[in-house]
Amino acid sequence: MEPTTVEPGTVRPGGRTARVRASVLQATGDAIAEHGLIGLDLADVAARAEVGKTTVYRRWSSTYGLIADLIASMAEDSSPRTETGSLEGDLKANARLVAKTLADPRQGPIFKAVIAAATCDDRTAEALRRFYEVRIAEWAPCVTQAITRGDLPPGTDAREVIAAVSAPLYYRLLASGLPLDTATADRAAEAAVAGARAGVYA
Repeated sequence: MEPTTVEPGTVRPGGRTARVRASVLQATGDAIAEHGLIGLDLADVAARAEVGKTTVYRRWSSTYGLIADLIASMAEDSSPRTETGSLEGDLKANARLVAKTLADPRQGPIFKAVIAAATCDDRTAEALRRFYEVRIAEWAPCVTQAITRGDLPPGTDAREVIAAVSAPLYYRLLASGLPLDTATADRAAEAAVAGARAGVYA
């Protein structure tokens, strides 16, 4: 018998349960992209996903449960790290991926909604932290490889360097509203490289 409550993002269901989850999370993302966080409603999500309302209420219990599981699934499905053979090339690839995601007409609103929800819901905040832990851990090896090559000072904090690449891009998404383009992404990567080589993150 299926449990009445499941903490979103803590299990990886298979079979029909996995299909239901995929449909519901797709519907959740669609609803957020169209109407934002305020318009998110469990009954509407159930109708979009063509599943019973009871299933959605039992498994996710609230809109925050949906959002937390959505960001968990995004971490599971995130793109792998690009290896170019140089620190600057790797970090530019990272920055361009982040910028492309945040500028996407569907993904951008989803990230805004998730970040907004994380400010007032502990489950969503934890799911968001896990998402960034996954992404930073995926890309940190390009910094450790640069340290090994002698391209960066020993003791450079790889995770801080990766975080420094994406920070200005999220600022544009959430605060300034300025465009997120390739030039902006490359500049963010170049700034992170310059800081790392200067020992800022050591």
